[in-house]
Amino acid sequence: MKAPEGLFLIRPAIFGGIPGVLALQTTRKGGFSNPPCDSMNLGRNTADDAGQVARNLELLGAALGIPPDHVIFTEQVHGTRVVRVDGPGNVSNCDALITHTAGIFPAILTADCYPVLVHDPEHRASGAAHAGWQGTAGGIVQGMLTAMTDAFGTRPEACLAWVGTGISGDRYEVGGEVAAKFDTKYLRPSPGGDGRYLLDLSAANRDQLVEAGLQAGKIECSDYCSSGDRELFYSYRRDQGKTGRMASLIGVRPSA
Repeated sequence: MKAPEGLFLIRPAIFGGIPGVLALQTTRKGGFSNPPCDSMNLGRNTADDAGQVARNLELLGAALGIPPDHVIFTEQVHGTRVVRVDGPGNVSNCDALITHTAGIFPAILTADCYPVLVHDPEHRASGAAHAGWQGTAGGIVQGMLTAMTDAFGTRPEACLAWVGTGISGDRYEVGGEVAAKFDTKYLRPSPGGDGRYLLDLSAANRDQLVEAGLQAGKIECSDYCSSGDRELFYSYRRDQGKTGRMASLIGVRPSA
C-alpha cells in the first residue's frame, strides 16, 4: 500500500538500544484522510470517514511489518484505569494498557494530551498511558507502573520511559480550578491574565515517573508541541476540536 505522501514517524531514542522494542508516535503526515483530519488520522471518534481511518491503520501496520489488529487501542475516558492486554481486540473504559506478550502493541491516541510509553527490559513488558490533565492529576503513569509491578514483577528503576508529544507548557492555558490540582512548579501566570495559568504537563509526568522509581537519565521527553508544530501534529485546542488523532505505541516484536 502506497501513501499519498511520505509517512513520518517519531521514534524515541531512549528505546533504541533495546533489541526488538518497537516504540513510536505517528504524526499527521503520510495518510489518506481528508481535511480537517489530513492525513494520517488514526482516531475513529472523529469526523473522519471510518474507511480512511482503517486504511491509515493498515498503512501503519504495513510500514512497521505488524498486523494492524495487533495494535491495541482503548476507548479513552480521561481516567486512570489500567488494563492488561495479551492478544488482539480493543478495550474500553481505560486510559493505560500494559502487556508482556510479544507482538502485541498497546497504543494511545492523542491530539494535545500526552502519551507516556514505558518499557521494562528485564521482563520484556511495556505500557502506554494517556495523560491529559485529568490523568496526570490522578497519577496515571504511577498507576501504570504499579500495575506492571503487580502483573509482571516490573522494577521501576530498571525501566525506560518516553513522554511524547502533547501541548507544551508555553501554550496550554488552564483556569484556576485545574491549576489548583498541580504543584506551582508546573504553573506560570498566563500572559492573558484573568487568573489563568500555563501548565507544563510534560514536566509533571516526567517527575511522576521519577517519583515512581525511574532514574531521571532513563526518561526522554519530546521536544515537539502538538499545538505549535502545526505541520506535524493534530491539536484539539488549536483546531477547536475539528481534527484527527496521533497514535503512540510500544511493544516487543515476536522475533525478539
